[in-house]
Amino acid sequence: MAKTPSIRTQSIIDYDTVIRLEAKGLLCGVDEAGRGPLAGPVVAAAVIFGDDVYIEGVFDSKKVTKKHRDELYDEITRQALCWGVGIIESRQIDELNILNATKEAMNTAISRLTETPGVIIADGNFYFNPIAIVRNVVKADEKSFTVAAASIIAKVTRDRIMCEYEKTYPNFAFSEHKGYGTSAHIEEILEFGYTDIHRRSFRLKAVEQLTLGI
Repeated sequence: MAKTPSIRTQSIIDYDTVIRLEAKGLLCGVDEAGRGPLAGPVVAAAVIFGDDVYIEGVFDSKKVTKKHRDELYDEITRQALCWGVGIIESRQIDELNILNATKEAMNTAISRLTETPGVIIADGNFYFNPIAIVRNVVKADEKSFTVAAASIIAKVTRDRIMCEYEKTYPNFAFSEHKGYGTSAHIEEILEFGYTDIHRRSFRLKAVEQLTLGI
């Protein structure tokens, strides 16, 4: 007997269903992880599902536990019609600025899909892509099943990258703070200086005062 989706899962599936009925072609969800950190890449993911797919528990990646995110990542990538990831490293972020770097990561993720979407739901209010109709939706990862799935792929991918970076930079607990500006991370910068994966365009007054890594 088939399981019935929870109310929350059904709600975000229904959101996508309405958009599929209004637009032609495949529906793609796109989201990013890592706009705010002081170190590491910004990662975007794009996902396309068949019309009849649902995965219980998919929601905004920030509101799902790590263990559950990892499980959902495996299920999403297995059941998706196609999916793609775009990664923009810290040096490119400094060159492009974080907004343009995020757009580029999204473009890359979508370019790696094996199917062409007819409509794209993008989390936020800034994205454009000429290949499809784009619907920018604030907090789309809480409203759209497909965007929520993309948010999980993006976050799990980025978290795994940061855990690998900790092996290269053992003085930094990247597996814990993931490069975000926590007090522990700022203390690490003050003691050891910037690494090659720190974003120099994300300035910290405390660091500048000691002229570390500048």
